[in-house]
Amino acid sequence: MKIDIFNHFFPRSFFDKYIRIGDRGRDMGKRVQRLPTIADRDARLRALDEFGDYVQVLSMPMPPLEVLGGPDRTPALAAEANDGLAELVEKEDRFIAFAAALPMNNPDAAVRELVRALDELGAKGVQLHSNAAGRPLDAPEFQPIFDEIARRDAVVWLHPSRDATFSDYQTEDRSLYEIWWTFGWPYETSVAMARLVFSGLFDRLPGIKIVTHHMGAMIPYFTGRVGHGWDQLGTRTSDEDYFALLESMPKRPIDYFHHFYADTALFGARAGMKCGLDFFGVDHVVFASDMPFEPSPGLYARETIQGIETMDLTPDEKDRIYRRNAERLLKL
Repeated sequence: MKIDIFNHFFPRSFFDKYIRIGDRGRDMGKRVQRLPTIADRDARLRALDEFGDYVQVLSMPMPPLEVLGGPDRTPALAAEANDGLAELVEKEDRFIAFAAALPMNNPDAAVRELVRALDELGAKGVQLHSNAAGRPLDAPEFQPIFDEIARRDAVVWLHPSRDATFSDYQTEDRSLYEIWWTFGWPYETSVAMARLVFSGLFDRLPGIKIVTHHMGAMIPYFTGRVGHGWDQLGTRTSDEDYFALLESMPKRPIDYFHHFYADTALFGARAGMKCGLDFFGVDHVVFASDMPFEPSPGLYARETIQGIETMDLTPDEKDRIYRRNAERLLKL
């Protein structure tokens, strides 16, 4: 069996009401509106048929709920999205679990929806984006959310969020050539991971489980900077006493990054998967396809499986990546 732990699907009614129509057709909104397997259950199931004993854990596609409405509106949007995902899981054997969406621009409501999704709907955790309407995840107002997730031993799916309005240069007001996506999203994920590490999240909640999309983004490739570079935290900064922060940390900065889990959703990039496996270790890597964002249905899953199969991995190691790590994380 293969458990695809990080892919995306809209409940049909949510897609029709908030995505297919209205003013969300820019940037990633334009992308999601053109994907046949993003809200059509039958089309998604046909795409999965190619892979045999293959099941998916669903999460909402972009955009984050905060893009769709203000804090007075997003709690209802989250409830509608989560009800729809729960119904899909209940009715379709190939959808075995889901990660709940939260109204992160309304932190109090987010905690309430987290509790409801876990207790009433059976969610296995939540999908959080790398920022919440521009706010970092280590902001104090979001700590009760992480506390509740850790208390419940639930899982965080960490997804990047950035759009074309985040410019590449200070002299410009927009990112060009979709750089905001190609390089901006890995940067976003890496920044969010670093902020969680240096805010002391893993010291405060050592058992928290966070699955980072796209194989931990930049972290595995920049092991030298994350390791020896951050061992010298404070040597490059004049207006903050980072020496004190570094001395207060019980472990090296790089050691905290090994607490994260990473998925294989690299669009079939075998070298990137190998780099991530070397960094996180086989027990912290989970299979994912990022379906349905491939150029043709099933392409990324096909190429990801091919990449895993051609690595120097034992059958037991492959089974952990494909299935057993996800079963352990999600208590399946």
